[in-house]
Amino acid sequence: MKVPRCKGSRDLSPGEMVKFRLIEKAFRDCCLKWGYGEVRTPTLEYLHLFTSTGTLTPSLLSKVYSFLDWDGWSGERVVLRPDGTIPVARLYIDSMEKEGLAKLFYVTNIFIFDETGKKSRERWQCGVELIGAGSPLADAELISLALEILHKLGLKDTKLRLSHAGLVRAMLAKLGLSHDEQTKVFDQVIDGDIQALAGLKPRNPELAKALSLLLDLRGKSSGFLKNLKALFQHNLPELETPIDNFINVAELLQALGQDYRIDIASGRGFEYYTGVNYHLLCGEQNVGAGGRYDDLVPLMGGEGIPASGFALYLDPLMDMVKPETFAEPAATRVQVRVEPGDTETAKRGFVLASRLREAGYIAELELGAQKQADFNWSLEVKGKAPHFILTNKVGQRRFEAGTAEEVLALLRKNVNKDSVA
Repeated sequence: MKVPRCKGSRDLSPGEMVKFRLIEKAFRDCCLKWGYGEVRTPTLEYLHLFTSTGTLTPSLLSKVYSFLDWDGWSGERVVLRPDGTIPVARLYIDSMEKEGLAKLFYVTNIFIFDETGKKSRERWQCGVELIGAGSPLADAELISLALEILHKLGLKDTKLRLSHAGLVRAMLAKLGLSHDEQTKVFDQVIDGDIQALAGLKPRNPELAKALSLLLDLRGKSSGFLKNLKALFQHNLPELETPIDNFINVAELLQALGQDYRIDIASGRGFEYYTGVNYHLLCGEQNVGAGGRYDDLVPLMGGEGIPASGFALYLDPLMDMVKPETFAEPAATRVQVRVEPGDTETAKRGFVLASRLREAGYIAELELGAQKQADFNWSLEVKGKAPHFILTNKVGQRRFEAGTAEEVLALLRKNVNKDSVA
C-alpha cells in the first residue's frame, strides 16, 4: 500500500536541496560578515509562550499545532513553533540578557495549520533578530542586510514596501476606541484586512481626514510623510512621534540608495510590531517581512529593550533561485570499480576513493546502477599489477598506475590539461 505524504507538507529532492543550501549559504555568509551569530531554538515550545503576552493574533493562534506533553498525571500544553522570533526572544531572556546587544540569525521551520492542505503547513525561513538597538540606523541595517541577501541570490525586480505599526496604533488610540476594540481592529489590519480601518467612522473631521490620508498613504519618498506631518502636527500631536520615526528611517534608506515604496496598507505582520515594518517582494511574490517589536521582550518578562528583525521565506525563494547563477567549476567525478568478491581489492578501492575525496575529487564506488555519463573518469582497481587503470571517459585515454600517488599525479596532470583545452 502506497502511503502519501501529509497534506501541506513538502519533500525536498536532491535538486531542491541544492537550492535550499545555496540560499542558506548566501544567508549565513552575509549575516556572519555583518557581525551576527547563529542560534537554534527547539521545535517544541510551551503554548503559553505565545498566549500569555498576546504576541500572536487570534487568527494565527487558531492555526497552531498544540498538544498535551503528558508526564503520567499532568502535563503542559506545547506547540510546534508557529513563529521564529518569539522563541529567539525567549532564548535572549533566558541566557543572553546580561550581554545587552545581541545580533542573532537562524534557519528554522515553523508550523501553521491550513485546513485546505493546499498551502504549506511546514514553512522554512531564514531569520535575523537585532535585540538591544532602537535607532533608525538599526532598522536601516536590517533592511539593507535583507536586500543584500536577495541580491546575492541573483534575484531581480526586488521591491521593498514600508509601513509603520506604531502609526496605525497611534491612530487607533486617538479614535477613542477601547483597548479591546483597538486590539481587535489592529489584529484585523495586520491579518491583511485593511478595510477594518476604512470601516471606522470618526466623529472628528480632522480624525476622519487623517484616517483617509493614512489609508491612501503611498509614495516613493519621505516627502509624503513630511506632508502628512505638516497637516496634523497641530491638531493631532499624538501622531508626531511615529511619523518622525517613519521619516527618519525612510530618509536614511533614501540616503543609502535603497528603493522603497511607502504603503500603510502593506503592514500585514504580527501583533508584536510597534514601529517600522516592511515586506520584501520579488515581482509580485512575497519573499520576506520584518519590523520593529520594542514591546516584545518586556511583555515576555525580560527587561525593557528595543528589538527588531526580519525573515526571508525559503519555500518561494527555492522556486526562484537558479543554481547556475552560483555555478563554480564542477568537481571532477571518478568512478572506482573493484573486482567483485575480492576483499583485498575492495579494501584497496575504499582506501583510494578516500584519498581522492581528500584531494577534492568526487569519488564513488561502482555499484552497478550509476549512469556512466555522470563521471569524467573511471578507475579500475585490480588484484594484480598494474593495480590501477585510469580511463578518461571523454577522450578514452587510458593510463596505468601502480600506487595511489601515481593515480593522483595522473589526475592532477590530465584534469588540468582538460581544463586548459
